[in-house]
Amino acid sequence: MSSQQPRNVLGRSSYPEHLRIGEILRKETVGGILLIIAAALALIWANSPFSESYFALRDFEFGYEPWHLKLSVGDWAADGLLAIFFFLVGLELKREFVAGDLRSPARAIVPVAAAAGGVVVPALIYVAVNLASPETLRGWAIPTATDIAFAVAVLAVIGSHLPSALRIFLLTLAVVDDLIAIAIIAFFYTEDVKFSFLLLTLVPLALFAFLAQKNPKFFGRSTPAPWLILLPIGIVAWALMHASGVHATVAGVLLGFMVPVLRKDRDGVLLAPRGNKPGLAEIFEHRFRPLSAGIAVPLFAFFSAGVAIGGVDGFVNALGDPVTIGIILGLVVGKPIGIMLTTWGITKTTRASLDPDLKWIDLLGVGVLAGVGFTVSLLVNDLSFMQGTDHNDNAKVAILTASLTAALLATVILRSRNKHYRRVVEAEKVDADDDGVPDLFEDENRR
Repeated sequence: MSSQQPRNVLGRSSYPEHLRIGEILRKETVGGILLIIAAALALIWANSPFSESYFALRDFEFGYEPWHLKLSVGDWAADGLLAIFFFLVGLELKREFVAGDLRSPARAIVPVAAAAGGVVVPALIYVAVNLASPETLRGWAIPTATDIAFAVAVLAVIGSHLPSALRIFLLTLAVVDDLIAIAIIAFFYTEDVKFSFLLLTLVPLALFAFLAQKNPKFFGRSTPAPWLILLPIGIVAWALMHASGVHATVAGVLLGFMVPVLRKDRDGVLLAPRGNKPGLAEIFEHRFRPLSAGIAVPLFAFFSAGVAIGGVDGFVNALGDPVTIGIILGLVVGKPIGIMLTTWGITKTTRASLDPDLKWIDLLGVGVLAGVGFTVSLLVNDLSFMQGTDHNDNAKVAILTASLTAALLATVILRSRNKHYRRVVEAEKVDADDDGVPDLFEDENRR
């Protein structure tokens, strides 16, 4: 095996990355619990005697029509609030590939390939189920997404002591998964593009990128905080992207990509990544992640998850729709198969092996947990089928059913390994030489 190939698949990360990912997942856990509560409230309200008020609120329109911004409350949540979520996706992905462990191709190949497999296989399963129903094929991308907030909330609820390598793998897989999803939305769910608005979008995007990259020189002590100046420019880019016909959340990812990850001084010299002052990417991440996890995503879930199931009979009828079958099979079966197959393929082609602390059952558990597709799946559903139609409602039932099923199956698998995980996590805390870095992380970095 060459020096560029990993000895172990899903090996332990660097210690700074371990700490950073742990902090992100703690925030996402809170967001995931709020998301579940919001979705539950929406379902209860939509199936209560007061259901008409829920749908009236969701469909209430406001905004400035000449700017193509007269939208329903549900559309504002999907197009506006989710842009914050996807901004963080772009930010996190750039952080991983510029300064994180994934800047190494040997480390990046596993989660990137696994994410691709976790998208392709569910899509193929959905297409196979709906091949005889051309009008439903448009929903092929619905079962391709992983909801990291929902997934880590499940981990918190079941009390799983998942080792850091598996947690980082799950987060990275979900972030790459979200990037693939936004690319699918941009290329396959955009029909009527207004190129004049699309070209105009480049102006605020370029200005945002210029100011963000030059921020040490531009933002002096007498100037407001960088985000107070960049935020209005980002909003203009979002509005123009929305007016162009391309889904506005694409602007969020592009803006995230333009934020510098590495800090520079006023002369353009790179500073140490662990300097005392945070870089612009860290500032944005700290400012916007609580807003995304605590407000934006739960509100989107509240206005998107509400569906009138119609009792047991309605649920049974929904299960007969090929859309429902394709989504459930795609998320519950396709996700783990795609993730497992691609990871196994990498171990065979690179002659690598799983980290000694892990077994294939652990990867299966994470693969099943990745089948918890919620936020982005609901977004793609609304782009695939018009709200209020049978297929749209049935798809929501399928997404909820599949996410719950995947969560329960993952609970069984991961809980069965919890004693082993606890031993691994305890070993990761041992710092015999008292240098501030646990010994296992030092050993991993010397490999």
